[in-house]
Amino acid sequence: MIQSAQKLPLRQLLIYGGLLVTLSMGIRHGFGLFNLPITSANGWGRETFALTIALQNLIWGAFQPITGALADRFGALKIMIAGGTLYALGLTGMALSTDALNFSLAGGLLIGLAQTATTYSVVYGILGRNVSAEKRVWAMGITAAAGSFGQFLMIPLEQGLLSSFGANDALLLLALMASLMIPIALMLREPNVVNTHQRGDQTIKEALKEAAGNPSFRLLTLGYFVCGFQVVFIAVHLAPYLKDLSFIYPEVGAPAVATTALALIGLFNIFGTYSAGILGQRFPKRYLLSAIYLSRSIAIMGFLWLPLSPMSTYIFAAIMGFLWLSTIPLTNAIVAQIFGVKYLSMLSGLVFFSHQLGSFCGAYFGGYLFDRTGSYSIVWNIAIALGVFAFLVNLPVKERAIHRVVPA
Repeated sequence: MIQSAQKLPLRQLLIYGGLLVTLSMGIRHGFGLFNLPITSANGWGRETFALTIALQNLIWGAFQPITGALADRFGALKIMIAGGTLYALGLTGMALSTDALNFSLAGGLLIGLAQTATTYSVVYGILGRNVSAEKRVWAMGITAAAGSFGQFLMIPLEQGLLSSFGANDALLLLALMASLMIPIALMLREPNVVNTHQRGDQTIKEALKEAAGNPSFRLLTLGYFVCGFQVVFIAVHLAPYLKDLSFIYPEVGAPAVATTALALIGLFNIFGTYSAGILGQRFPKRYLLSAIYLSRSIAIMGFLWLPLSPMSTYIFAAIMGFLWLSTIPLTNAIVAQIFGVKYLSMLSGLVFFSHQLGSFCGAYFGGYLFDRTGSYSIVWNIAIALGVFAFLVNLPVKERAIHRVVPA
């Protein structure tokens, strides 16, 4: 078990944890802008790019519990430094790849592994060990809001890099930015971290068995699948969707519309995640999660049914942005509330694996079904139905701490 004799100052945690998440989440949020430039330049179908992003999300989810367990066991510093290095290497590989396999390995495998070490689960583990329970969900909300600001900041920046330098050089410049995660990680080093083992301490195996047998943990896991499906499908395929409909609604085909919409998602995500952190301190978090998922389905239905225009797109983006990552502090806070913080990075990683399975399906099947049918209609309807499903499965979640019998 990792313990720290001293606690990191709260301000330092929020600033540098927020910066790490800002870079990691912000860079990946703009990958949808590279979809058409890269596939057109290389003569690939959209399925190829979608498969890379889907693989990235699948690797991220599959290895997150392992990375989280290593961070819980040995400390997060080395994990975060390795993540920043892999992120820079992955972006460089994407820029230099001339065939689909190498592109998928760089953008899927390397960046997927990097994200396990530089995003919420590892950072939330540090927060859990250094922030009191009374302020924990608030601190998680602040960090998630920082990641949201990264999305807002990086979208216009990445579009500007694309317009000025082209896709390949833009990716190389983003690789330089990703390397900044390494010095940021050094600022999150927990002082005097030691491994402690006491009689009766829960082992990793026992923690996994306990979580797998907990009904609320399983329900949270199911709901998180839906979150991943919806947000990644929209992030990757909203820009191509608008471009496809430009022959009916010419004004939505301009690149600025998609760029502005994705930036608005990031902007309103700041308010949504911060609000989730505040509300999660006052109201049952399961009800807030259910409301978020149902509201997403309603927003998608409105977007599809109303006449399409730049303004309707911006309104949809603002609403979805407010609901975008607000599930993250609530879900992780419930996990900490039920199981404690000892294995928080690992258990959050397990729930997050389900999120990334959903992300894989949203990214890949968006491209797959479009290439087969010439339309995104089926996937939009799936996203609506899944939102209703997640609304229902989160209602019975029990947030109280689990009772354990400690051996004499």
